[in-house]
Amino acid sequence: MRITDVAKNLLIINVLFFLAGLIFGNEQMLNLMALHYPASPLFKPLQIATHFFMHGGMLHLFFNMFALVLFGSSLEALWGPQRFLFFYFACAIGAAVLHMGFTWWDISSIEEAMAIFKEAPNYTNFANFLEASRVNPDYLNQDALNQMSRGMTPQMIGEANNVINEIYNGKLNIPMVGASGAIYGLLLAFGMLFPERELMLIFLPIPIKAKYFIPVLMLIELYLGLNQFSWDNIAHFAHLGGAVTGFFLILYWRKFGSRW
Repeated sequence: MRITDVAKNLLIINVLFFLAGLIFGNEQMLNLMALHYPASPLFKPLQIATHFFMHGGMLHLFFNMFALVLFGSSLEALWGPQRFLFFYFACAIGAAVLHMGFTWWDISSIEEAMAIFKEAPNYTNFANFLEASRVNPDYLNQDALNQMSRGMTPQMIGEANNVINEIYNGKLNIPMVGASGAIYGLLLAFGMLFPERELMLIFLPIPIKAKYFIPVLMLIELYLGLNQFSWDNIAHFAHLGGAVTGFFLILYWRKFGSRW
């Protein structure tokens, strides 16, 4: 299948951003262009428009660009370049909005648990903070936790405060990168517009119709997003945000049409 013009240009821009990260330093590029929570000192409004051109690694870039070419070219051929580009950007922004909304809820619950501990610094409130933050248990010293459970000395309270501040600042400054939100919008659109088209996963070489594959994929994303497993650092609500934005945009176009 021929890659269409807008999909090709988006592919080139994403690759150039990735190469810039290799040349100028990925950490510097992430601090500047990845999307940070608005309360983070690293947040800049420009990041709203740049984060979906950044990627966390070669595989991240490859799978997103593979999906962009595979699904995006079909949609661009159907819609035309202007409508396709608008849809892509709308899904990317929608992904950022839902991700930021979930991050606000997540950080708010952490701030509440943190305030409770600072008001009454005991082991129960410290354990409640750890549960609210969903921190990886391997991050903590189990022997120290066992000692705290038997009664917290002033030194232990100080250590607990250090842990709390470190976890909170870490959560506050987690960057979001990638075109995945826009890509999930494309996936959703492909499933709605080409429901009988058969897809085949790289790791599961069995043809599956888009009308079955896409909903199952969205349910998996919802399950992973709600559970927030400690080993999982993927922004699942960004994926869902892109898909939801794409869904309602297509419904709007079906009812009211598009100017393009």
